[in-house]
Amino acid sequence: MSTAHHDHRSLGRELGLFGTDPLIGAGLPYWLPDGATVRHALEEYVRAVERRAGYQHVYSPALGKRELYELSGHWAHYADDMFPPLEAGEGGESEQLVLRPSLCPHHALIYRSRARSYRELPLRIAELGAMYRAERSGVLGGLTRVRAIQLNDAHIFCALDQVAAEARAALELIRAAYRALGIDAARYRLSLPAPGGGYAADPDAWRQATALLTGVLEESGLPYEAAEGEAAFYGPKIDVQIADAVGREATLSTVQVDLHQPARFDLRYIGADGGKYRPVMVHRAVIGSVERAVAQLIEVHGGAFPAWLAPTQVTVLPVSEAQVPEGEAFERRCARAGLRTELAPPGRGSLGARVREARLVPYQAVIGPREAADGLLALRLRDGRRIGPLPGSEAVGRIAALVARHSTELW
Repeated sequence: MSTAHHDHRSLGRELGLFGTDPLIGAGLPYWLPDGATVRHALEEYVRAVERRAGYQHVYSPALGKRELYELSGHWAHYADDMFPPLEAGEGGESEQLVLRPSLCPHHALIYRSRARSYRELPLRIAELGAMYRAERSGVLGGLTRVRAIQLNDAHIFCALDQVAAEARAALELIRAAYRALGIDAARYRLSLPAPGGGYAADPDAWRQATALLTGVLEESGLPYEAAEGEAAFYGPKIDVQIADAVGREATLSTVQVDLHQPARFDLRYIGADGGKYRPVMVHRAVIGSVERAVAQLIEVHGGAFPAWLAPTQVTVLPVSEAQVPEGEAFERRCARAGLRTELAPPGRGSLGARVREARLVPYQAVIGPREAADGLLALRLRDGRRIGPLPGSEAVGRIAALVARHSTELW
């Protein structure tokens, strides 16, 4: 894994990944084509991982009535971080709508949309959904602190005796994702409430939830630090901390145990004995917000992303105009294999200049007169290695296999 760090704000703009405009507003970046490509690859990865882990994906609106957040507890405990309500309707039909600060209230309503049986548990509901935070302008910056957030969120509704296994499984998904992304956790934090209140009541529920998460960390063998004052208002958390280019910490991924909202929403399931029981709600985010995840990828990799995430995965370099037809044919072969490919013809400069221009692309396929005559190509890897000459089918098969495995290796 790379250990270099770069400032994602300047490098992200230099590489054409994202930008900002005062007419859109502070903390509201837009994604340029290459940045959108990285984001799409990241989203597709996490959706596939979640499907294999038994999650069901949903969509829910980014707005909800103020009463929804009063019921969840967000309005009482989190209103300072929410945007003011929007007035909708007229006269007696008027209602207040709120841009959601989190997805959990919507998922609680999806859970209670029909009767549930113990046979359905654990029920894992996931969504890559928008949420909004009224962050102060002084703390906004790049992609790490924004006002419009695309969150890789999920909520697991389960019986009490299933909580530990679900939390452990979520933690393993996070660790596997970090390996695929080529990033490291700075530390693991057990986030606890601060003394003196400001949290949802029921000390017994807090003690129970804290004991569950502590047990998960101990069994996982991960070193961790307890931190008071970092809990969610409804429960304790395992926070996976990352560090930016100057060592500032932020939370990227999280696993939370919530005994509060299931009670607020009166969530139930029918047990094996026909009785009604209260589920536990496990909140978890594997890659956290897409914005913060991409910021970390830029800072760690300096734009030299793992091949499966790279905006352009293969650059095709015909040495002269005579090899352009073979270059175009190889570009089409790569595209059929699902690889993101660009043809850099001789008209864009000397071979050396084109190689330098494509320095962040994982694979550079060079086709000269000898390679064209033999139906071969030579590969230059981003790390300086040279492979071949070899048949185009062999090169595409090897690259596509590494990309499909979400490998951080180039060959």
